[in-house]
Amino acid sequence: MVTVRISEIEAARDFANLLARVRSGEKFIIEADGKPVAILESFYPVHRTIDETLALLRERTKERGHELIMDDDFAADVSERIRNRQPRDRSYYEQFD
Repeated sequence: MVTVRISEIEAARDFANLLARVRSGEKFIIEADGKPVAILESFYPVHRTIDETLALLRERTKERGHELIMDDDFAADVSERIRNRQPRDRSYYEQFD
């Protein structure tokens, strides 16, 4: 997850865009006078396919101006994590459904 530090003025200037970015998985620390005052992040976890994740990485790479470099074992590492993942504990979120 990407965490971006922004001022309260920046947050207020284009809040709709900020929320769209939160929905896509970004997390924001909102600051006043250079000190953190709030965290803005998605209430529900973002779920993406591997293809969506790679497309997002490529997009962010272009935005930041440096190349995305993955080693030869990347696919094997991702596959291993998928095979060994545990179900997410959603009990906290169920109270809001």
